[in-house]
Amino acid sequence: MKKLLFFIVLFFVCFKVSALDLGSAKSGLLMEYSTGKVLYELNSHERLAPASMTKIMTMLLVMEKIDEGKISMDSLVNISNNASSMGGSQMFLEENSNIKVSELLKGISIASANDAAVALAEYVGGSLDNFVKMMNDKVEELGLKDTHFNNVHGLDSDGHYSSAYDMAIMARELIKHSDILKFTSTYEDYFNKEDGSRTWLVNTNRLVRFYKGVDGLKTGYTNNAKYCLTATAMKNNIRFISVLMGVDTSDERSKITSELLNYAFNSYKLNNILNKTSDLGNIYVEKGNREYAKLSIKEDINEVEEINSDNKKYTFKIKKDVVKAPISKGTKVGSVEIIDSDNNIIREEDLIIGKDINKISFMKLLFKNLRVLLTGI
Repeated sequence: MKKLLFFIVLFFVCFKVSALDLGSAKSGLLMEYSTGKVLYELNSHERLAPASMTKIMTMLLVMEKIDEGKISMDSLVNISNNASSMGGSQMFLEENSNIKVSELLKGISIASANDAAVALAEYVGGSLDNFVKMMNDKVEELGLKDTHFNNVHGLDSDGHYSSAYDMAIMARELIKHSDILKFTSTYEDYFNKEDGSRTWLVNTNRLVRFYKGVDGLKTGYTNNAKYCLTATAMKNNIRFISVLMGVDTSDERSKITSELLNYAFNSYKLNNILNKTSDLGNIYVEKGNREYAKLSIKEDINEVEEINSDNKKYTFKIKKDVVKAPISKGTKVGSVEIIDSDNNIIREEDLIIGKDINKISFMKLLFKNLRVLLTGI
């Protein structure tokens, strides 16, 4: 009976996946955010023009600089002639005006503004060429094999390409900087100019308004790329990322994305295996001003499972490194193996410490050794 039930479930799972139809899309992908697990794909490594989805990488680099404290949302960007004269979608920036980083991010996120993308690239990179180099350096850092950028906005250019898989990975990195979702989830807003006039900004991703849970991420369109969309949605504590490239119409792009997300939310759930607050014990720190440090993991560890299945059970094996002070917060000091009920290691994650530990002073070390010598403790 159990075998029969298993094959019935397997049939319907396979049927649901095979029944997904990406229509005219040249490629597509569906990913669960927290694990990065790919749930469905079609030609996901095919190199195609990404159009304005390019701006996912542009925004990622800007958000990294904000989180590093190099710039802030309130930093003022002087708008160059080059930025103000950009064609295509724009927020109509004026040369020599000074605009906050937050306003420019809003323009990119909502209206896909090319002028805002160029302005931020010049500000963060010092020049467009240097910022494009930063983009491609980040591509290499992320281990992406099917992406190369020639510009920051996504207008068609020979040798400017990406893939559905690579776009999903970039989107996953961008979402880690959660403040960006405040902009990408906004359907409409205004850009208020210094002279009192304002520009109405309407989100090019209509699903932000019409699909519950969608809070981003970036559309794209050129004659060559056709209609593209990297979308993300969160419901019931699970987030998915979908990517479509090369769709014939905007309406079809929204329809297929909705179908992908419906399939995801109706088919999968998260099983939390370990979270950041889990008690994983301590590690001895040689010559530290504190002898022991608490072990933790960087992010919650989850597994994607079929929505109607029972949560699987796991055990853990802690492996500790030899650790000497001084050592900084967040340093890898070991690993934890996740072991399933069949005794298979399914994942291995880094263990870190949550506080800086300095080296013990000579005098304290001397007194400590004397105490051990005299008392044995």
